[in-house]
Order: sequence, then structure tokens, then C-alpha cells
Amino acid sequence: MKMTKPQPSKSGPVPEIYARRESAVRSYARAMPRQFTRAEGVWMHDSAGGRYLDFLSGCSTLNYGHNHPVLKQALLDYIAADGITHGLDLHTDAKADFLDALESLILRPRGLEYRAMFTGPTGTNAVEAAIKLARKVTGRELIIAFSNGFHGMTLGALACTGNAQKRGGAGVPLSHVSHEPYDGYHGPDVDTAALLEQRLSDPSSGLDAPAAFIVETVQGEGGLNAASAEWLRRIAEIAKQHGALLIIDDIQAGCGRTGGFFSFEESGVKPDIVTLAKSLSGMGLPFALTLFRPELDIWSPGEHNGTFRGNNHAFVTAAATLRHFWANPEFVEGVRERSDLLEHRLARIAARHGLSTRGRGMMRGIDMGSGENASAVTTACFDRGLIIETSGPHDEIVKVLAPLTIDTDVFEAGLDILETAVGDVLSQSYGVAAE
Repeated sequence: MKMTKPQPSKSGPVPEIYARRESAVRSYARAMPRQFTRAEGVWMHDSAGGRYLDFLSGCSTLNYGHNHPVLKQALLDYIAADGITHGLDLHTDAKADFLDALESLILRPRGLEYRAMFTGPTGTNAVEAAIKLARKVTGRELIIAFSNGFHGMTLGALACTGNAQKRGGAGVPLSHVSHEPYDGYHGPDVDTAALLEQRLSDPSSGLDAPAAFIVETVQGEGGLNAASAEWLRRIAEIAKQHGALLIIDDIQAGCGRTGGFFSFEESGVKPDIVTLAKSLSGMGLPFALTLFRPELDIWSPGEHNGTFRGNNHAFVTAAATLRHFWANPEFVEGVRERSDLLEHRLARIAARHGLSTRGRGMMRGIDMGSGENASAVTTACFDRGLIIETSGPHDEIVKVLAPLTIDTDVFEAGLDILETAVGDVLSQSYGVAAE
């Protein structure tokens, strides 16, 4: 019988080198003070023999779990054959193979003819390229971003991010961005798309003509707020009407996390620009991509570049990911089934305690009402061997980001831990009063 239960260690030796040499900026390690040594599938192991079920998945970087054997073997074979590791933007077998897989398995079946721009290795690099390109194409400066959005930590992407703590670290003014209300920001009775259209149509509103709108279909760090398909379609129409480009930031919500490969598929929207990263490599290797309509490709050679835009190891595992998972209808159906299970289980927990749920697909969570409650839940989960984290403006959302490949019985076991932790916290087992 397959073992489904975590086996957390009571404690574990954490080398003193972290406190002595690593910056105080570290965060996840504070909530999970263990020395992790290896990982496979949905499990992480620590140095004291503990085994933890991973519902964090590298913030959606490990959608297919840790060290998937197909991806690992593809990379091992490539390294053993002395394949190119770093290639700037040179032509390589690994890059061509990835582009072929992207074209045949992802883009053309969805009627998309995007050009692929290899940026630096992280999501914020893809966003920087996207907003720079939008400004170059339109000749305008202003970017329309949305409340609770998160787009990265470099200055251009950070200017589009809403979180005050993150913005406060910039040390300089973050300008040329207007933060407009996201879908549902003012409650269900206020049409925020109509408000934006009114502002853009009014020559006395003070809002300049924008170069682009940048939006997440589900706001990962902002609290799992999910935009409706209708709202997304309206935003796309407004952008087009006012000569702005539509950028969908699919860094956390893409690569299957909300169901389809792209999170915007069910809305019928076809963005002008799409940013991808996180699970694009399939194995946690740094890899980011900016996709855009061919007619927008007005870059001159070398006008925007990055030393690590040629991570061939990531190309290898990304191509293997597309061919192993996204060419397989059973995988896509399995993600839908797991999404339905997650929706049902979280709704049951929420109904029992008078709470609410957020999100879409395999990107869902529970609103615990306060950051204190949510933190207590994640602590209680970790004590039981479940790694899970929070999101939202007050860290009030307990966010489930289980691997898309997780076995149903293991998934159920993890959700049982979450259900118990929520009940314990709200019954003051952890000294936190229910609101």
C-alpha cells in the first residue's frame, strides 16, 4: 500500500551558517525551520528523517512535483552527452526542440502565433520585457495595473505591484503606473471594468492614454482573487478601444495551475503579450519567456538581453514537460478532476466554519479572516507534516498549491490535515480566536 501520511520531525538541526551569513530578508525558512535534504514527487525530506507533503510547490514552480523521473532523465541524458549548458541566444538543439514543442503542442492548437522572447531567468525579467515592449510599440509611458497585483521585484515590475511592503523596498519613486480596481475590489455590485472605461473616456479624469494593461487572471500573491471571464473580456475590449496592449501575467497562474496551459483560455481572450516563468521548465530550473504577437516584434538585435536567457538545461526539461504532460489528454482531465476535488473540500471546510474560499482550478485557498489565523493554520499544518503558505494583502489566505500530478489519496490526506488545522485554530487550540 502506498504511504500517504507525512512524518514530520519534531525538530531538526539547522546549520548556524544561515544566521551567521544569510541576509535577514529570508522568509520561508523562518516559518519552516528545517534543513531539507532531498525531494521526490510531492514529498520533501529533512535532515532529521522527517517527511513533509508539499502544498507550496515552490509557489507554483513545481507544478509537476519534485524531480519528476521523466524530466530528470531527460536532463541527465543531455548532460551526459555534453549538451550545451549556457548559450546566450545562440542556436542550440535544446532551444530548437523546446520551440518545436511549444509551437506544435501549445501555440498552434490554441490558435496563437506568438513570437517567443527569451528574457532573463525569472518572472520579473519577463514582465520588464513586456512593459518595455509595450511602451516601445505604443510610444506611451503609462501602464494600467490592478489592485492587489504582483508582478515582480525589479523596479519596472515592482511599479506595477500593489503590495506596500514590497514597494517600500524600492527606495525610489515607482512611477508611470496607475493602479485601478481589480474585478470585485469594490464588492460584487460595482463594475470595475466600467469604472476604468469611464476614466479612460473622460478627458478630464487625469488618466493618461496607457501603453498597456497588465493583469493576472488569478492573483497569486494578492489573495487568490479570480477575475471572471466576462470581466477579462471587457478589459481586453477596453484596452483595444484605447490603443493599449493587453499583457496577461501568467507566471503563477499559467502552466496548468488554473486548468488550461494558459489561465486565460476559458475566457476566450487572446492577449497581445503573455509572460511565463515558474513551472515553465517543469523542474524548478530558472526559465522565463515573454510571448507576443508577431507584429509587435520591433526589437532591434540586442536591444533587450540577459546573460542567462540561454538556459539550455531548462529548455530540455521544458520540452520534456510539454511532450510528456501536455500532449496527454489524460493529464489535462486529471488536473480538472483534482481541481474539482480541491474546490469541494475547501468549500466544505469553509461552510463548516463560516469562512469563504478564493481562487480557481488548482490555485485555491481559504480566507481565514486575519493574517494571525492564517499563520496559525500554516504552523499547525507544518507541525503535522504539511508545507503550506499564505497570501493576500494581510496574509489572510491559506493557499493550496499542490502539484498537479498528486495522487488522489495523498491529496485527500493533505486536505485532511488542513481541515483539522483550521478546526483547531478556530477552536482556539492554538490560542487564536475565531473572528
